[in-house]
Amino acid sequence: DVQLVESGGASVQAGGSLTLSCAASGPLYHSYTMGWFRQAPGKEREGVASIDGDGHTGYASSVKGRFTVSRDNARQTLNLQMNGLNSDDTAMYYCAAGAFYTDYQHPSDFKYWGQGTQVTVS
Repeated sequence: DVQLVESGGASVQAGGSLTLSCAASGPLYHSYTMGWFRQAPGKEREGVASIDGDGHTGYASSVKGRFTVSRDNARQTLNLQMNGLNSDDTAMYYCAAGAFYTDYQHPSDFKYWGQGTQVTVS
């Protein structure tokens, strides 16, 4: 089975940058769409960004222009470069995979999920 492990979460000041990483183990098809999602306390989980097997990306309007998603199929890793962080970005961030022909707007399509990494912006 596929396991996803996120890393890179931290506490940063507003305006700062972070890079989150997600390492996958197991049979991860390169054609899977992979995505980042986040959930703040008291709020519903929301999609942040996704990238499909062809490298096509999608971003939530709240992060577009500030966040960049990328993947390395050879290393089975997914990254999220986050710039210009603000307090609204404070959340637990989750990596997800195991979906086809979908994007960050449809979290229920994703089969595999990591445990999350905390990002706090103050």
